[in-house]
Amino acid sequence: MSSHVSAPDLSPLLTAIPAPDAENITLRVDRSAERALRKRHPWLFEDGIREQQREGRAGDHAVIFDRNRNFLAIGLYDPGSSIRVRILHAGKPTPVDADFFRKRFRKLAALREPLIKKGTDGYRLINGENEGMPGFTLDRYADSLVLKLYTPAWLPHLSLLIPLLLEVQPAERLVLRLSREVMQRKDELFGLSDGTILCGPELAGPVLFRENGLTFECDPLRGQKTGFFLDQRENRERVGNLACGKEVLNVFSYTGGFSLYAARGGAKKVVSLDISKPALAAAERNFALNRAESQVRATKHEILLADAFKGLQELAEQKRRFDLVIIDPPSFAKKQSEVKNALAAYERLVRLGIRVLRSGGHLVMASCSARVSAEEFFNVVHDAAQKVGRPIDEVSRSGHAVDHPVGFPEGEYLKCLFGIVA
Repeated sequence: MSSHVSAPDLSPLLTAIPAPDAENITLRVDRSAERALRKRHPWLFEDGIREQQREGRAGDHAVIFDRNRNFLAIGLYDPGSSIRVRILHAGKPTPVDADFFRKRFRKLAALREPLIKKGTDGYRLINGENEGMPGFTLDRYADSLVLKLYTPAWLPHLSLLIPLLLEVQPAERLVLRLSREVMQRKDELFGLSDGTILCGPELAGPVLFRENGLTFECDPLRGQKTGFFLDQRENRERVGNLACGKEVLNVFSYTGGFSLYAARGGAKKVVSLDISKPALAAAERNFALNRAESQVRATKHEILLADAFKGLQELAEQKRRFDLVIIDPPSFAKKQSEVKNALAAYERLVRLGIRVLRSGGHLVMASCSARVSAEEFFNVVHDAAQKVGRPIDEVSRSGHAVDHPVGFPEGEYLKCLFGIVA
């Protein structure tokens, strides 16, 4: 970990952001919202507010009281979102100041120390709502930090928070990423945009980082999420342990994370299938970065540019077969109305994946759709296999890694099944 930054030189764009109002907004909520907040739910929705003392701007502090005017919680107000307040603290009143955030950052950094000892310097430092920082995620890639915001309510606080972050987690630069919803609120961004460097030098190219001793590149400015899918680290390691001597197909391969682990694990051949030509080019570069590993050097790596569904169909028609098939699709259900179609897509992928899997081969099937419950997902995987007459002998299930903890029901999204197919 670098210690380059002691007194960060922040982007001048941050000085244009008005400070939050010194006077808190006071709110009273209904019974339903009160129950949720007492259970430490991180969101207060607009329809749960009974009384509001005054209007405010995104980023103002909102203090929430119950029906008897007792303190419930304090959070960041956002008038442009149905999530009207993102909760920072609930329970007993406490000052939300520099010391409050410094203690929180130190606590979260300490939880990540085991990862560093395993040759990893790419991991999530702050997992948003699940760790008391709703709408605020922070990832580390070696000497670069990448902050992704899901509400503009954090912007007025960045001048305070960035020096505290760099005090706890020294880094060379800090990159800002914005969710689609936040990017649409241009009038509230004060000149900031997705990919703005808030601190440190500009990026001349990809950032290199280490994960369990392997080297990967990522693009913090334009890559998906914050540049890499850090949440699948433990599942990638499991795949590496399964891959020795096998022919492996990695579907929705992106930049080849599962593929590279399989190669290091001793796979004879790995096929990376993705619809993105730039992602596949990055996968090839990731293999090149690890050629010093004898197993990686010995593995034949084939890239296949195709839509996942069509590509699997074509592989089946070509009678190609694999010993290990990994299917890690993007989120198919971003809202409740999409769940039915998502389940149908999972079923189709399982059917297609099994068609190219040798008898006794391993299927690794993942979902990152929070709207699809674990029960629904695992049931549809098993049902699809049963329908084609090749049931799955389930070996294990996995969920969230240590740096992606779950703090509330909606925060649970990742699930993965490892099984042997008849």
